[in-house]
Amino acid sequence: MKITGKKRVNTGWFAIMKDLGPRKAFLLKVASFVMPLATWSLVSYSPFIWHPDIKLEISADRENITTVFTAGDHLSREFFPEFRQTVQEENTAILQDRAKGLVPDIRESRIRRSNLKIIRHIAPVAISSGYKTADEAESDAELYDTWRAFAEGTFVSKRPRLSDENLAIIERNWALMKGQVDGFSSKALPSIQMEKLVPQGRRANPVYLPAPHEVLLKGWEDFTSEPVNDSPTMGQRYLHSLKIVFLGFFFSCLIGVPFGVLAGTFDFFSKLLEPFIDFFRYMPAPAFSTLLVAIFLAHDAPKIALVFVGTFFQMVLVVANTTRQIEIPLIEAAQTLGAKRLGLIRRIILPAITPNLFNDLRILLGWSWTWLVIAELIGVKSGLTEFIETQGRWRNFDSVYPVIILIGITGFTTDQILSSLRGYLFPWTPESVSRKHGPVGRFFLWLTDRGVYEPPMNGRTSS
Repeated sequence: MKITGKKRVNTGWFAIMKDLGPRKAFLLKVASFVMPLATWSLVSYSPFIWHPDIKLEISADRENITTVFTAGDHLSREFFPEFRQTVQEENTAILQDRAKGLVPDIRESRIRRSNLKIIRHIAPVAISSGYKTADEAESDAELYDTWRAFAEGTFVSKRPRLSDENLAIIERNWALMKGQVDGFSSKALPSIQMEKLVPQGRRANPVYLPAPHEVLLKGWEDFTSEPVNDSPTMGQRYLHSLKIVFLGFFFSCLIGVPFGVLAGTFDFFSKLLEPFIDFFRYMPAPAFSTLLVAIFLAHDAPKIALVFVGTFFQMVLVVANTTRQIEIPLIEAAQTLGAKRLGLIRRIILPAITPNLFNDLRILLGWSWTWLVIAELIGVKSGLTEFIETQGRWRNFDSVYPVIILIGITGFTTDQILSSLRGYLFPWTPESVSRKHGPVGRFFLWLTDRGVYEPPMNGRTSS
């Protein structure tokens, strides 16, 4: 706080109705993105904050229970001990029967199939520890080699670190496998029932909140991998979504801006158009999706139409209100000089509202992005939304987040580019007078000096 005579000037962070300095403004803009990311990271990586689930690193099948959990599944922290205990009790019964020399009343072929499942349960450990690749882990012979390496201690898994209980189980199972199997053959697996690996896991947040690094890695994988079954690439999906948004918004502007200017200029059109438009804008656009499919069939046309419906009616009202903000003395002065209706609209009204109209359209373009997901779900699902819907149905949320973030980045980047261009396109506006020009701005000024580019005037001058 500075005191100059009797007047107090607040120069702190919370100055009322005053702009912050460039450095403070930049720091706050960075903080607006850093804080959510830091909160997400804190919740994801701190094991003492929330983490209500256990993410399985090793799983097992249970007798007479049809529900099957695999590595990567999430279980509640309350249920996980029960899951472990069930498997441990089954292992205890297997060891007791083996010690008594009891043979289970089960066909040997069924025991071998059960043992083969047990062998395959070590696949996630082999992959996550880096001992085998995902392709190698699909081979039973490679998994047989993994059991050997773990049992003989030639490889030690650090991620995940196997418990002493599971290491003992691996050694006992390997003693059965190596004693009866020369190399690997599924037909020569032990006819004695093997013990199951005891489930292991780590604390985790729910599946719908993956960690930032998981989202980043999965997003990179999805956008760089080749599609399967002739499905479109992520780049093709992205371009399709851009087409839906921008075409819908273009047609909305093509019709909505003239209607808005007419309604803001002539009370006749205001009374004729605005009551119905004001009524219609309260109707949810998705309610018309079935009707739009019936009219435009099931491909891109109804999607574009939905974006149009979602923005057109608001656009007319916003543009009409902006048109009414024009200074009446400008109109009166032009009329005094003999301007007619068409001349007033073309030479006074349109140039006068252009800067604010540019802002309105920039904001409404952001609005059109909010209709993308709903639009791409009607008719034949397509674009980024189809990918989001499919991955969400399979609970692959680490694939969903990158696409959502991509949509946000695209909208935000477009908005920032348009916002920065406003000062260059309309340099006479109060916001642009004191603005320092960058390379783009200097280029526009260079064109202006040479008469190549002449910005439209609105009757105002800047001091």
